[in-house]
Amino acid sequence: MFRYILQRSLTYLVMVFITTTMGYFAAVTALKPALLEQEKVPKPSPEQVNRNFASLGLDPEMNPWDRYVQWLTNVVTKFDWGRSPNGAYINQEFGQRVWVSTRLLLVATILSIVIGIALGVYSAARQYKFSDRVITGYSYLVYIIPAPVAYFVVQQGATTINNIAVANGGEKIFYVTGISTPGLTGFWEITMDMAAHYVVPTFCMTIFGWAGYQIAQRQYLLDNVNADFVRTARAKGLTRNQAITRHALRVSFIPVAQSIAYQIPMIFAGAFFAETVFAWPGIGKWSIDSISAQDVNAATVTLAYGSALFAVGAIIADIATTIVDPRVRIS
Repeated sequence: MFRYILQRSLTYLVMVFITTTMGYFAAVTALKPALLEQEKVPKPSPEQVNRNFASLGLDPEMNPWDRYVQWLTNVVTKFDWGRSPNGAYINQEFGQRVWVSTRLLLVATILSIVIGIALGVYSAARQYKFSDRVITGYSYLVYIIPAPVAYFVVQQGATTINNIAVANGGEKIFYVTGISTPGLTGFWEITMDMAAHYVVPTFCMTIFGWAGYQIAQRQYLLDNVNADFVRTARAKGLTRNQAITRHALRVSFIPVAQSIAYQIPMIFAGAFFAETVFAWPGIGKWSIDSISAQDVNAATVTLAYGSALFAVGAIIADIATTIVDPRVRIS
């Protein structure tokens, strides 16, 4: 197992390196931060712009290959991913935003997986009954609603509840934007404030996130309910629910486990729409903003990060398959 994981890791490491290299050259070619400097008032001279960017390791007069060699050397020897056109350090900005995205997505992802799989099993065991139609109908409805619209509706609903509470002499119940209230002191006060800001985004992403798992688990389970091995189990005296739980469920969970394996690393990748609607400064929103800001190093590090997460997900998927599928073994 260890040798297999090591081999796979080395393979994916090469893939991540190639992807990052290609992304860097694409960013250097397409993104021109010097052009944004020309929009400032007063307008700086080209010499001032070049001198400023040269001090940040973003010299526009260097050819792409020389810039790449300089950047790669710093990454390999110092793990220094460079600086942004505004002078910010990529390592620091990236680290802060990854933690924000992790806080935003961790609980919502876990709840979505658990609830989605549980509802998928529940609805499959009650195929075509009223509860199955309601649950599955909701899941398909969620699929056709764009994420920004869904998040905005929930946000407006929470805001309306706040307005009603305040109008009746109460206090605001839900926090719909931001990650915390500035100026607070004390551990418990800060902790409770962060939890309050966490409720609405987590609730929103959970109720709109379990649909995919529910549909997939239901469909895979129904594909195995009438299989020969399930009928054999029932012929031996097991009830329908016992046969599903002990035999069909494990087989149907194999493809779902693989999708979950890819989803787990994405907890750290951020969610652009959620971060934008709820004003959480996470990695997803930062990756999009970096392109608007013509930030070569930020765009490259987010690409490398996404490639690395995909590689981790692929390895977890392989391991998960060997755990849940007795027919597959890694020698």
